[in-house]
Amino acid sequence: MYKVIVFAGTTEGYEISRFLSLGKVAVCACVATEYGSRSLEKNEYLEVKAQRMDQVQMEAFFGAHQPELVLDATHPYAADVTENIRRACENTGTEYLRILRAEGTLTDSEVYVADVEEAVSWLEHTEGNIFLTTGSKELARFKRLKNYQERLYARVLSLPSVLETCREMGLEGRHLIGMQGPFSTELNEVMLRQYDCRYLVTKNSGKAGGFEEKLQAARNVGAVTVVIGRPSRETGLSLREGKKLLAERFGFAVRPQVTLLGIGMGARETLTKEGEAVLEQSSLLIGAKRIVDSVKLAHHRVEYEYRSEEIGRLIDQNADSEKIAVVLSGDVGFYSGARKLTELLAQNCDLRMVCGISSVVYFMAKIGLSWDDAQIVSAHGRDCNLISCIRCHPKVFSIMGTTDGIGRLAEKLCQYEMGHVRLYVGENLSYPEENIFSASAAQLVGYQGDALCVVCAVNETAATQNAVHGIRDSAFIRGKAPMTKEEVRTVSLAKLELKEDSICYDVGAGTGSVSVEMALRAWKGRVYAIEKKTDALELLQKNRIRFAVDNLEIVSGTAPEAMEDLPVPTHAFIGGSSGNLKAIVNLLLKKNPQVKIVINCITLETAAEALQLIRERNMETSEIVQLCVSRSKSIADYHMMMGENPIYIITLNEGVQKI
Repeated sequence: MYKVIVFAGTTEGYEISRFLSLGKVAVCACVATEYGSRSLEKNEYLEVKAQRMDQVQMEAFFGAHQPELVLDATHPYAADVTENIRRACENTGTEYLRILRAEGTLTDSEVYVADVEEAVSWLEHTEGNIFLTTGSKELARFKRLKNYQERLYARVLSLPSVLETCREMGLEGRHLIGMQGPFSTELNEVMLRQYDCRYLVTKNSGKAGGFEEKLQAARNVGAVTVVIGRPSRETGLSLREGKKLLAERFGFAVRPQVTLLGIGMGARETLTKEGEAVLEQSSLLIGAKRIVDSVKLAHHRVEYEYRSEEIGRLIDQNADSEKIAVVLSGDVGFYSGARKLTELLAQNCDLRMVCGISSVVYFMAKIGLSWDDAQIVSAHGRDCNLISCIRCHPKVFSIMGTTDGIGRLAEKLCQYEMGHVRLYVGENLSYPEENIFSASAAQLVGYQGDALCVVCAVNETAATQNAVHGIRDSAFIRGKAPMTKEEVRTVSLAKLELKEDSICYDVGAGTGSVSVEMALRAWKGRVYAIEKKTDALELLQKNRIRFAVDNLEIVSGTAPEAMEDLPVPTHAFIGGSSGNLKAIVNLLLKKNPQVKIVINCITLETAAEALQLIRERNMETSEIVQLCVSRSKSIADYHMMMGENPIYIITLNEGVQKI
């Protein structure tokens, strides 16, 4: 027994049948043909009956199944069918409800307009070939369309006067088809395919004029039928109103059907076929204005919004919309707002994601380079440390996002002695004003371009980064300033246990050997090298450039005063304190009680001061390590071990204070 019988055969009928089955309401969807049944998939709550029924058969069917409700979601022009359903319901005492198609709106396959002028106005916002079957009398009105001589394929009567009139307005050759009807579905379908037409324009000529055959042919090839002349006005509920009523009547919640749709670069040509289908089936579009405007169709309601929380609010307000599409540029899995939206919407929506063509796929194909070996990052609204990426990788792709982004990147590359790096630049990808070019970084200093921009940096001299810390002392530019030696530096950094995104202080940075290694390891984070001595500051700058660590910031001044305005640290290394160890540690703990601190003490007095501080603050140490290092020195044919000063390495763990 069915609770609801739906006379479908339209998008609205299919949609409301699926909607009821999702609400666990037993429903039978009645369609006239096997073709119509393909649009519905049977399940535990949904049966599909493919059979034309007259009034008598309907009454018998209702009597056999005793439904609570019959929904009429048949085609607006199927007036005879609607009348049969009404009378069958009256004769069997079955409740009847009419589900209406919105006037003048695009469905999967049709759009209804009042007259020729409205048809032309609608077609002005489309692209693709048009198959005209309205005759020759009003053909001249379609001359308003841009490139009408290329887009229009007119089928008219094969009378000499008619053909001559068409030629005078510029339609001839294969664009002019002189034939006498009637035309079968198969012949209409062949013509649509032959001329690659995306739109079929017709009047509601009824059964004798082959109207149904045109509709069916257009559906079969995926073309949109523009119907001139609206059906007679009826009373009933819209699909949205019907869904709301049914959910209340049968006691189930309405979950918004939301698609996160990647639209590609922006031009419709980069939209996938699946993406086109999503747009045609959706009633509400949400997204940034540029993105929405590039893909919206005549039937869409539109909300311009890019902030995730506000998008969530709009979806809540429109929960009973038929289908909602949130349109996003590029691909939903490539630096997309889809990640945050998924977390926000997954629990309360029937959510799916439809991929698009990402900028990296499109652009790398355009410049003829593979991207499977590229480092892929985004500098759009974030700090991704492009310089370090380019220094260490032969090929780096990045989304930019500002008009001066390429110029500033080129300037920095030159500062870090990488002016030879070749930059492939892509602006306004897929749009008519698309601009793709390449030049060396030295040639692009100060360049101003479009904010909608990507870049691929090719560095043939990229230096492979070591898998672990431990740069040789000889690799640094040395001077008179003190430097934490290689072995001590390696152990100290191991105790710090840096992460890729750590925020680090190097207090008493000296030549910057620890700062540089910190910056290379925490390449997604930031390192602040605090130093007061002029000669050491100069060496710091030179080593910063040598290792191209753009995420290393040099802070001139004495700690702790120089640390006051710096961001909250996650890690700190203290290599020199100038007698201010207590004040330095106190400030670090004030900024972040969970900060991890490693202190190097070369003198017994500094070690004693550190231990006294630990006792005073009731802090817990993870360990104290004394490191004694000896290096060999060649004397004639012999090697003698020469000892370095022993170092105390004191590590203060996370949650350093005892409870």
